[in-house]
Amino acid sequence: MSTIAKRWQVLPPAPTGALPRFKQFDPVLAQILYHRGIEDADSANRFLYENNEAALRAVLRPELLKDVEPAARRLHMAIARGEKIAVYGDFDCDGVTSTALMMQVLTSLGAAAVAYIPDRVDEGYGLNSPALLRLADEGFRLVVTVDCGIRSVQEVSDAAEAGLDVIVTDHHSVGPEIPNALAVINPQQIDCGGHAMYQHLAGCGVAFMLALQLLRTADSEPRLRISDLLDLVAIGTVADVMRLNDPVNRLLVSLGLQVLNEGRRLGVRVLAQASGLRLGTIRAMDIGFGFGPRINAAGRLKHALIAYELLSTNNERVAERQAEELNRLNQRRQELMREAQARIRTAIEQDGTARSDLIFAQDDEVLAGIVGLVAGRLTEEYYRPTVILERGAVESRASCRSIPEFHITAALDDCAELLVRHGGHAMAAGFTVLNENLPMLRSRLLTAAETALEGRDLAPVLLIDLELELHQLSLALARKLLLLEPTGHHNEPPVFLTRGVRVVDKRAIGKENKHLKLKLAQKHVAPIEAVAFSMGDWLYEMPDMIDVAYTLEINPYNGREILQMRVMDLRPAEVLA
Repeated sequence: MSTIAKRWQVLPPAPTGALPRFKQFDPVLAQILYHRGIEDADSANRFLYENNEAALRAVLRPELLKDVEPAARRLHMAIARGEKIAVYGDFDCDGVTSTALMMQVLTSLGAAAVAYIPDRVDEGYGLNSPALLRLADEGFRLVVTVDCGIRSVQEVSDAAEAGLDVIVTDHHSVGPEIPNALAVINPQQIDCGGHAMYQHLAGCGVAFMLALQLLRTADSEPRLRISDLLDLVAIGTVADVMRLNDPVNRLLVSLGLQVLNEGRRLGVRVLAQASGLRLGTIRAMDIGFGFGPRINAAGRLKHALIAYELLSTNNERVAERQAEELNRLNQRRQELMREAQARIRTAIEQDGTARSDLIFAQDDEVLAGIVGLVAGRLTEEYYRPTVILERGAVESRASCRSIPEFHITAALDDCAELLVRHGGHAMAAGFTVLNENLPMLRSRLLTAAETALEGRDLAPVLLIDLELELHQLSLALARKLLLLEPTGHHNEPPVFLTRGVRVVDKRAIGKENKHLKLKLAQKHVAPIEAVAFSMGDWLYEMPDMIDVAYTLEINPYNGREILQMRVMDLRPAEVLA
């Protein structure tokens, strides 16, 4: 939770002439749709209701992606010849689901395929030459990367010299030089015909497009249904925080959630149970808070192959054992994060780094697997771009998290000559640097942040769709809002504001009393239950009257549906009612 007060920004109402275009929709829903850039009923109907397989088939055109056709031909050739194929993935949730997806497709086509996911500590992110050379020595002749490889220029060159053909599938930002691979499938390439349509795909989305091309061009009828892969695509897309207002992602996640909730995949069924989730009710938010952290925990603290095996196995005993291990690792990850965040917070407060435009900190105890999460938490807490460094003897690695006002990967691009390797997105990145270059790198990143953030009022913004009175809230409205699902990045659940609310009951809940359970009321309106996560500090400071920003939820309880507010932020009421 940020220690910096959020700026509440109530979005302006739709112009007078706009809402009549949505006359068949609830006025609240119509206002929300307008805020999401949907300006007429036809667009609204497509956004809300066209989430079926026919709509998905219409947008799935893998042939638009540069190099997808030669990649599929090479893979079919390898399968026909019985060549050994390595699927080289990343150790995060997107990479693990991408690996499981590609392996499922290749093995269904009869390929001699093996999954390879590097060790986070010993090998680091992305392709590494020693691993590729080992694969070549073991008789592999083809490597397919998933969710990595777009910046591995030297590594792909080393692989070629060792006799390996490399097919790169990735979605990360493109560097100044494209690897000289047999095929490079990445919609971020400007000369990719599918750039406009597919530029927001996750790594698993790009892998899915190659898989689709493989299945469509197979000599015999594939035994695998396309829909059988969509649960993996949904998990990877949501966990990697990809845009859910993007039409293709929205369809992939929506249909993927349907497959996920059917429980077709053993590993998904077992992981849902381990996460305390019930099949048939799982939404995108549950992936982000339930599945994603557990899958990620494997690569962060042990090895991502644990999660890969869970998603790939047909053995119930193996699935249960791996799910139990993921739960244990996730709990340990949470403990380590709290400890590291507290240590680094103390250090940056003492040395003044916390007050700079960019936090650049080193912690000798932080584990490689959680350094990015800690950077993210500190970015939230201080609302500043954050670099957390793991210092090595000769070179060091770092994870970076940023804010919308500062493109962290672009800043690293400007320092490329100081770095061994780097890559990422606008809001998250990583790099390796020789220790001798650290002082200059730190200075240049700080200067870049100072230049970009000069004169800005830096505070997290809470966008509020509209103000409502409590009497306007109902289960019927909450059900209509479910049409906006899947919600997430760039399609957040709608946030409402109600002023002058009376707190009729409050109590702490959860581990260490970190959360609050409230009952809120207004005149002539029965109290409504509310939950406020990570706001336990308000328990003894809560005024009688508050202004509250919240989302609406339906809480199933003892066979009943109860309307519930999920508090996003609260303040003492500006005007007592």
